Formats: sequence, structure tokens, C-alpha cells
Amino acid sequence: MSVMVVRKKVTRKWEKLPGRNTFCCDGRVMMARQKGIFYLTLFLILGTCTLFFAFECRYLAVQLSPAIPVFAAMLFLFSMATLLRTSFSDPGVIPRALPDEAAFIEMEIEATNGTVPQGQRPPPRIKNFQINNQIVKLKYCYTCKIFRPPRASHCSICDNCVERFDHHCPWVGNCVGKRNYRYFYLFILSLSLLTIYVFAFNIVYVALKSLKIGFLETLKETPGTVLEVLICFFTLWSVVGLTGFHTFLVALNQTTNEDIKGSWTGKNRVQNPYSHGNIVKNCCEVLCGPLPPSVLDRRGILPLEESGSRPPSTQETSSSLLPQSPAPTEHLNSNEMPEDTSTPEEMPPPEPPEPPQETTEAEK
Repeated sequence: MSVMVVRKKVTRKWEKLPGRNTFCCDGRVMMARQKGIFYLTLFLILGTCTLFFAFECRYLAVQLSPAIPVFAAMLFLFSMATLLRTSFSDPGVIPRALPDEAAFIEMEIEATNGTVPQGQRPPPRIKNFQINNQIVKLKYCYTCKIFRPPRASHCSICDNCVERFDHHCPWVGNCVGKRNYRYFYLFILSLSLLTIYVFAFNIVYVALKSLKIGFLETLKETPGTVLEVLICFFTLWSVVGLTGFHTFLVALNQTTNEDIKGSWTGKNRVQNPYSHGNIVKNCCEVLCGPLPPSVLDRRGILPLEESGSRPPSTQETSSSLLPQSPAPTEHLNSNEMPEDTSTPEEMPPPEPPEPPQETTEAEK
């Protein structure tokens, strides 16, 4: 007895998530849709380091110390690891409210604000929340249909609310939030050290070669070194400056979004309720605190759906599942069928008696 198995398609939650993110590796990798500048970042780091390892490192390892390429390789690997960790991880996206939850929140808001007369502007949807004896306002997100947690904000590029939103960084191709900020900080810190390291030893390489063949001849023979020096020179100021700025924010336990808006240093002069008043404690909380798990459950399984193009029809199903008692005509051919299989109604009627017999008897 043969049975046809209907294959089911497993649908992951990342396939149905709203927003403007892209997913790879079955939902394990999460990025923004705009990834062009991220590819430029990879090209600059990989290209510059490839030229450095191919030309300058071999010469410097022989002339100065073999530790030079080893330390450069460690900085390069650490920078790439933190970059990919920042770019491919969930920054702390907050799920949107389900229809039932959104309806319940709307009922709460209407019950709180009451009926607004026609023509009047409704009051702002804000909840007050107390943190360290200080009132913090929770704003309502009309896109996600939720009251955002403290320090969360809606990213207009990714179209998601992100917990402890810092900023959207196109150089890493992702938002920077609660779950990947430490890796972003370590990336720009290690990239600053790597840029300074490569730039400095490129200058040393040019100086050593110039002592032997002259400065102009060195520039003519090493165009790759000139290119590396130019890339590192223009990259150095922006990367080092960005690292210094975020070091300042980490020391204050503040985000870029809060600094731009002037949340704690503006006209209100409200004290930062998240700061511990100690640089060491702030750095430990931001860089060494427990990392919360993702609340998206990207690889969770939704209700199963059939993966076939169409469901099997009744005729196909009955033909695939053989009946227990097959029809007799399937086992009998025309030669084996008996002659009296037809019913009496199907047999021709009997012929009437011949009239000549009755005529003969009358004559006699």
C-alpha cells in the first residue's frame, strides 16, 4: 500500500518580520538594506592590509623585527571580527505590537485622554516613567504601535524601534543599539590602532628605503605604499576622532541620539538618570555589562504551510491510495468472462409459437 507524503514548508519568523532589514543564512545574519557603504568599508580595510602584508611587512620583518607582521595580523583580525559582529547582529529591534495588543493600547489611550472634541488636536501620547527618582517620558510610536522603552528610538532607515538607539551607521550597514554598541566601539577603537600602526610603519618603510636608493626612487618603486599612506592619512582623522567622541559618550553613559537632541545637556538641564556618576562604572556597564538576548526570535517557526504548488485533488488522492477491494473487472479479461453474466432483462425476449401448427389442427 503506497502513501503519498505531502511535504510541508517550515516558515521562519524572520521571513514575515516588518521593517526594512535583510536576512541571510536562514535569519542568522541581520543587516540594513543599504549595504553599499559597508562593502566600501570592507574593500578599504582588506585592500590596505593586503598591500601592507604583501610588501612592507616582509621587508620590515627582516630589517627590524618579525613581531611587526604578527601584531598587525592580530589588529586586523580583531577589527574584522568586531566589524562583522556589529554588522550581522540584531542591534536590539523591538517587535511591533500585534493587532490585539495595538487595539488594547488604543483603548487605554482613549480611556486616559477621554473623547477629544472634533476639530481639536488630541494630546500627545506620552507615559511618565520614573528612573532613579527622575521622570522619563515614554513616547508612543505610531508605526510600531507601542510605547517605546526608555532610550529607544525609531530608525527611519531600517523602519524599526531599536532599544538604547545610538545611531544608524552606514559604514557598518546596520543600526547601533543596545545589543551591538560594545562591538561597534571595539571596532572603531581597533581600527584606529590599526590605521595608526599601518601608517607609521609605512613611513618607516619609506624612510629605510630612501636611505638606500633615495626618496624619489622609493616613491617610484613603491606605488602601493604611496596609496596606503594616502588612505591611512585621510582615514586617520575621521576614525580617531569618532573613537574619541564615543569614548566621551561611554564615560558619561550617553548615546549619540541623546547627545544630538541635548536630552541631558539642553535647555532643561536635566541630569542623566542613567549615569552612575563614575567613569569606571559607566564604562563597565556599557562595555562589560550583560548582553540581553534578542527578543525577535528570528529563527522561530511559524505555523506550517504547504510548500507544494497546489494541493492534491480528490481523484489523485484516491488513485494514489489503493482501495482494499479492487474491482472485479481489473482481474478478468474478455476471454475469462462467463457467457451468462448478463441479467435476464438484458436477454432477448423468446420468439412466439409458430401459427402453422394451430392451423393444421383446425383443418383436421
